[in-house]
Amino acid sequence: MSEPGTRREGTVTKRLMLFAGDVHPDLAKAVAARLGTRVTPQTAHSFANGERFVRFGRSVRGCDAFVLHAPAPPLNSWLMDQLIMLDALKRASAKRVTAVLPFYPYSRQDKKHRGREPISARLVADLLGTAGADRIITVDLHTPQTEGFFGGPVDHLRAQPLLAADLLDRHPGRDIVIVAPDSARVRLAETWSELLGGRPIAFIQHRAALDPAYPAPAQLIGDVAGRLCVLVDDIIDTGTTTVGATRLLLDAGASDVLAAATHGVLSGDAPARLAASGIREVTVTDSLPIVEAQRFPQLRVRSVAPLLADAIHEVFTDGSVTRLFS
Repeated sequence: MSEPGTRREGTVTKRLMLFAGDVHPDLAKAVAARLGTRVTPQTAHSFANGERFVRFGRSVRGCDAFVLHAPAPPLNSWLMDQLIMLDALKRASAKRVTAVLPFYPYSRQDKKHRGREPISARLVADLLGTAGADRIITVDLHTPQTEGFFGGPVDHLRAQPLLAADLLDRHPGRDIVIVAPDSARVRLAETWSELLGGRPIAFIQHRAALDPAYPAPAQLIGDVAGRLCVLVDDIIDTGTTTVGATRLLLDAGASDVLAAATHGVLSGDAPARLAASGIREVTVTDSLPIVEAQRFPQLRVRSVAPLLADAIHEVFTDGSVTRLFS
């Protein structure tokens, strides 16, 4: 019988090895359990000046390595950890190295808005490639064009079907309208509408103010009166956009407001801000770790471990990741 994480191809045995940093151990263990393997043991520590060190406890020569890491705060430190792990695997002769990033760091900096600004999402892609990543698996990029920043294959997984199915299970028979919190999320709202069988869409328009001293009020486009409004986004960070949209929708006569987003960054006072907003429910995934201080009564967390594990399995067996979207 083959060991967990092995697969024979003729006379050649392929070996899957899963690696993970210390930032999100629960997600790593859940992915490993679904794959029928274990997270490879490693030694990691910081030197006195803050530099990081990583060494793997087993031989990785010739393996198909998957490095699962979720850059949570402090984001830059955890990103550096993943780069070091990728470099160590490449130098130790892993056959193929895949960086698994449930949350892609710097994804919102994907273009220049004005002169003398960076395109940090491209920089991260370059760093991952230079460190040794042959392939990237990620979930719900802020904008799809970020896929093109990386020189190798990118498997861009979608969590919206998981969240949409959960919504229908919990709120059957409700008159639902999908709401984009700004014009940039209208395409995302259209995707949600398709997943929910063609539900209507509304969006919030933010007009530019002629006088900065008197901000222009946001304008709601669409009929929400008496309906269950579902605010959709890819990231909830400070929560200010979600809170402002919730108040606007409730003032317009919405019966209830829910929010659904893939990545719950929930920085600073976001949990308290959302808890006091009047929103009924906020659903995110565990693409990032949700610590106790970030939890609040309306928060629900769905796991992307099955999605990530299935994608890793398809990549390892040279199967089709596209079928996961069917």
